[in-house]
Amino acid sequence: MRRHGHGLVLGKFYPPHAGHHHLVRTARDRCEKLTVLVCAASVESVPLADRVAWMREAHPDVRVVGAVDDIPMDLNDAAVWDAHMEVFTAAVPERVDAVFTSESYGEELARRFGARSVLVDPGRTLFPVSGTAVRADPAGCWDFLEPPVRAAFARRIVVLGAESTGTTTLARALADHYRGRGGVWARTQYVAEYGREFSEAKLAALRGRWPGAQWEDVTFTTDDFPLIAETQNAREEAAARAGSPVLFCDTDSFATTVWHERYIGGRNPLVEEAAGRATHHLWLLTDHEGVAFEDDGLRDGEELRPWMTERFRAELTRTGRQFIEVTGSRGERLTKAVAAVDEVVAKGWHFTAPLPERR
Repeated sequence: MRRHGHGLVLGKFYPPHAGHHHLVRTARDRCEKLTVLVCAASVESVPLADRVAWMREAHPDVRVVGAVDDIPMDLNDAAVWDAHMEVFTAAVPERVDAVFTSESYGEELARRFGARSVLVDPGRTLFPVSGTAVRADPAGCWDFLEPPVRAAFARRIVVLGAESTGTTTLARALADHYRGRGGVWARTQYVAEYGREFSEAKLAALRGRWPGAQWEDVTFTTDDFPLIAETQNAREEAAARAGSPVLFCDTDSFATTVWHERYIGGRNPLVEEAAGRATHHLWLLTDHEGVAFEDDGLRDGEELRPWMTERFRAELTRTGRQFIEVTGSRGERLTKAVAAVDEVVAKGWHFTAPLPERR
């Protein structure tokens, strides 16, 4: 197969999908070196930096560059073509030997680069997907998306509450419920509370030095909580990459800010910063009323449950997070939670329309 010197793949990648990746891999196999140019308009709702990062992760063996292109396309207007080419050549000033596309404009684009046009699967028979289809229905196109894009689009649901209020039970039940829907939903992930794992390790380490140690003998420092928050964030990201369009989290880094108050008092800016970087779409606050306190060896705050519930409620409200409170029996809580999550999913994913294109 003929190999070209410098190949170019150009597109919006709004967002990148399996068809784009097939195009890039095909071009890479046929070129000595390949540049992928990601062009984004300012009005589009997926940042250029994200698209560039996603393409770089998927294709570490090619050069990926980005450019802002706010010029509407008109395939019949030479002046419009000239304006686009100024953007393209500023981003890729090197000589281009071959331009790879799946579009009808490939011939003209290649001619303007003084390059050969290579058309790859224009009928999209290998991967029947498009950016328009993904934007219209990300869940329906889930299998055509790479892990970082799935992570960005997954609706992340947090269950949080005071000690022994059923957060773990509800988060696991929600994950099981959505897995039961089958299809892409069968991959729904549950992220456990890292703070509990951290606490178990602290108690075990203390007992290694002092076999008779009990939970009340364990001490925390303010420096423990940024680690807990960052680890929770990292585990959520890993689960979102592997999962379905919805992810269930048993507490989160935001909840860690309140747990810091509970054990240390005051706030830790590093925990606040970690919570600010995390993206979630709905919080389910489990009420302590009607739930018996069960001491499992890592709990000592039955009398603090009303205070914790109120602190979560107040902080969720103060920070403008979308939340509902779940009360009642286990079944009633699950029913209410599923209805709320279904509402979040039904709202879909909002993407601003790309700039109009005339052909």
